[in-house]
Amino acid sequence: MEKLTLLGNKQVSYSSEYDPTVLEVFDNKHRNRDYFVKFNCPEFTSLCPVTGQPDFAALTIAYVPDIKMVESKSLKIYLFSFRNHGAFHEDCVNIILEDLKALMEPKYIEVQGKFLPRGGISIDPYCNYGKAGTKWAGIARYRMMNRDLYPEKIDNR
Repeated sequence: MEKLTLLGNKQVSYSSEYDPTVLEVFDNKHRNRDYFVKFNCPEFTSLCPVTGQPDFAALTIAYVPDIKMVESKSLKIYLFSFRNHGAFHEDCVNIILEDLKALMEPKYIEVQGKFLPRGGISIDPYCNYGKAGTKWAGIARYRMMNRDLYPEKIDNR
């Protein structure tokens, strides 16, 4: 198992620039079954790459682990590194998915952002991935095709 350097470390510094190198993993001790791990991140922030204005979102990251799992404190520090990063909402969720996919090689992963309205428009990007050649590739296609069958009402934000 890899050494976790952030968990329990009180001297952790938070990067003010996007930094995927802070992500750490540990071994999945329950590889004999499929199960979801879901992170709710209600205070995600990034910057608009054009105006530099802050964007706020609630992110949901869910995955089915294979061999490795992401350590939650490193994920928190990684997400914090977007605070001064200029990227469109759609880019943020796709960057996060690709970084976590490369780190863990999960069976399945999805990332959804629910960005607060700015200029009267909210944006809710969603992306997912299922490992090719497994049932999870089909599940990823199915979940993508069935996104927003029941869209939100404006009054429930």
